[in-house]
Amino acid sequence: MEKKEIVIILIIIAMCLITPVINAESTINDNTKNQLRIADKTGDWGYPNPYLAYARGPGYMRMHFIFDTLVWKNETTQYIPLLAEKWEYLSDEDAYVFHLNKNAKWHDMEPLTAEDVVFTIEYMKEHPYGWVILDSVDRGEVLDEHTVKIHMSSPYAPFMEDIGGSMPILPEHIWKDVENPMDFTDETAFIGSGPYTYVDFSKEHGTYQYEAFGEYYLGKPIIDKLIYVKTGDPQMTLQRGEADFTSIKSDFVEQIKEDGFVVIKGPHYWNKKLMINHNIEPLDNIIFRQALAHAINQDEFVDKSLRGHGKPASYGLISSESVWISPNVPDYPYDPDKAIELITSLGYELKDGVFTKNGKTLELQILVSMISTGGEGTPDRDGEIIMNQLEKVGIKVDLTSLDTKIVDTKVINWDFDLAISGHGAIGGDPKILHEKTLQVPGVKPNPNCARYNKSEELNKLLDDVMHEMDPEKRKEAVFEAQNVYARELPAISIYYPTWYNAYDPDTGVEWFETIGGVSKGIPIPQNKLALIGSSAAKEGKEITDVTSIPVENETQGSPLMPFLAVIALLLAFMAIRIKR
Repeated sequence: MEKKEIVIILIIIAMCLITPVINAESTINDNTKNQLRIADKTGDWGYPNPYLAYARGPGYMRMHFIFDTLVWKNETTQYIPLLAEKWEYLSDEDAYVFHLNKNAKWHDMEPLTAEDVVFTIEYMKEHPYGWVILDSVDRGEVLDEHTVKIHMSSPYAPFMEDIGGSMPILPEHIWKDVENPMDFTDETAFIGSGPYTYVDFSKEHGTYQYEAFGEYYLGKPIIDKLIYVKTGDPQMTLQRGEADFTSIKSDFVEQIKEDGFVVIKGPHYWNKKLMINHNIEPLDNIIFRQALAHAINQDEFVDKSLRGHGKPASYGLISSESVWISPNVPDYPYDPDKAIELITSLGYELKDGVFTKNGKTLELQILVSMISTGGEGTPDRDGEIIMNQLEKVGIKVDLTSLDTKIVDTKVINWDFDLAISGHGAIGGDPKILHEKTLQVPGVKPNPNCARYNKSEELNKLLDDVMHEMDPEKRKEAVFEAQNVYARELPAISIYYPTWYNAYDPDTGVEWFETIGGVSKGIPIPQNKLALIGSSAAKEGKEITDVTSIPVENETQGSPLMPFLAVIALLLAFMAIRIKR
C-alpha cells in the first residue's frame, strides 16, 4: 500500500471517529432547547418540599411540580382527577373515598399506594403543615392498595380545595423516619409523585432546576427541563430571549404582544392590604380602625401606584370578582373629615394638624416593602401615598421600608403598628376568610393572617364557613362573615392590582389562568397541567398523544455507528483500489 493511500485511510478513520462526537454535541444542543426558563426577581422561595417551601404562593408553586395532590384544578371551576381517578363523599358517614391511579409512582420508582395517603394524614397531624388544616380529619383508612377512605371528625366544607386539592402526598417509605421535617433537606426530601423531579436548588442564587419524570402517570411532560432563574429585570430577560415566562409591567403589555409573546391578564384574586396590630392602642379600637378606613383613599392608590391598572378592594376580604362576594359589605368612602371626627371621639385633640392624647402625639409606624402579585418585588408608591393620607387626618407617620421577609417576620412577632402586605387566594373557596382572620392553634403563624378572635359573632360565622355543609346556609354564613369582617376591620384591604404575565408560545406550552387560583387560590398562571401539554391531561385523563414528546434518534445513540461507518468506507476504498 502506498503512503498516499495510508494517509487517506487514516483520514477516513479520523472522520468517522469524530462523527459521533459531533452527533453527541448536536444531541446535547437539542436537549438544551427543550427546556423552559421562568424568571422572577425574588429567586429564593425556600426548598421545594411541603415543609420548607416559603409560606406564600410562589413557594407552593415551586413545590407543586414535584408533589401531587389527590385532585386538582384547571381552567374550569370543577375539580379534576390527579392522584385520585375518582372519588365520592359518603354523607351518612361523613367520609370521602378516593380511588387512586394505579400507575402512579414515586420518583424513586416505588409504587404510590393508599398507605401513603393515610401516612400523609397521620404525619401532617403530628407535624402540622401550615398550608393545610387537618383539624376536621379523624383518620385515613386503607380499603385496598389503591383505595383510601378519609373519615372526618366533623363536617368540613372546604375539604376538596383545602385538603384534596392542596395536601401534597408524602412517600411513607421516606418520611416515616423523619422526626423533624424542618431539618429534612437531603435528596430524598424531594422525592414526590409529580410531573417533575428535583435536580437542584440554589438558595444563594435563587435558582431551581427540575427534570421531567418519564414515568409520570399522566404522561411525560412536554418540557424536559424546567428552570427558575432570578433576575433583576424579568421582563427584559424575557425580551432578550433568556427566559420563556415571567410577569411583565402593565405599561408594556402592547409592546410585549408586538414582540410575539402571549400575554395573560390575571383576575383580581390578589389584594394589597394594611395589616393592623390590634393588640396595641389605639389600633385595638374598632372606631379607630374605621377612621383609618375613611382616611384611606383607595382610588388614589389605583391611580398613582397602579397607574390605573387595578381596582379598589372590598373591605370584606373576598374578591369582588368571586362568586362568594357579599352584596352588602360595608363601605368606607374616602372622607378625611369623618376620619377626624371618629378619632376625636376617642379623646384625641387635633392641634397644629396632629392629634395628641394625654400629651402624647398620635404616631404610628408603617412597615412597607416591595411585595406585589406573585411575590415579585415591585417598586410602588404605596408607602408615600398612605403616609400622606394618614398625615392629612392628623396621624404622624414613621414610614419604614424593609425587605418583604423582614416585614413578614415583624408582623408574625407583633413587632409593628401597621404594615402594608398582600396575598392571593381571595377568589377561591371562602375559607380564606377563616385563614386570614383566625390563627389555628399549633399551626405556624402566617404573616397575612390578622390573628383576630375578638369578635364572638365573627368567630361563629367563620366556624360556619368552615363546617356548614348545606350550600345555601354556607353561602349565607360567608356573606354575613364578610359583612362583620368589614365592620371589625382586623385588616384593611386596599386594592386589587391588574397583573400580567407573558410567555413565549414557541416553547409549545400554553400557560393558562386557573379559575379561583391554583391550590388554595394562588393567582399565578403556572399550573403544572400546562406542562403536561394535552387537553386530555387537563381533564385528568391519561395521555395517549405523545407526539409532542421529543423522540431520540436511535441511530445517533448507537455505539456501533462509527465502527460500521469505518468498515463501510474501508470496503468502498478497497473495492476502488482492486478495480484499478
